[in-house]
Amino acid sequence: MNRLPELSKAEYDILRVLWKSGHHTVREVHDQIAATTRWAYTTTKTMMDRMVKKQLLTREDFHGIFLYSPRISRPAGLAKLVQFFADRVLETDTSAVVSMFASSKAISADEIEELERLLDDDDEKTEL
Repeated sequence: MNRLPELSKAEYDILRVLWKSGHHTVREVHDQIAATTRWAYTTTKTMMDRMVKKQLLTREDFHGIFLYSPRISRPAGLAKLVQFFADRVLETDTSAVVSMFASSKAISADEIEELERLLDDDDEKTEL
């Protein structure tokens, strides 16, 4: 990955559903986020189709039904959020925020490792 993706809150909400399940139809995602987003089904569909174009999701035709899957890992999706929170909210380095995730058990050890690697790689690219 060249750069960490910038995710809107809406994109993050959709990805969060897909990270849990692996893949879903638009209807299944919509049913899980409709209460908080108050979107029409067509808005969810439009968002997910745009996310395919942005290479955040993949779309596969399964017997005439499109199944959407995350194209980025959960740590990759969290990385920009961690950077923002560390830089602008806590005014500390990202390792402090990553350690908060580790102590809370919010993400797995493998995901922590990937998150650290992504943040280190992004920091190195920023310094160039």
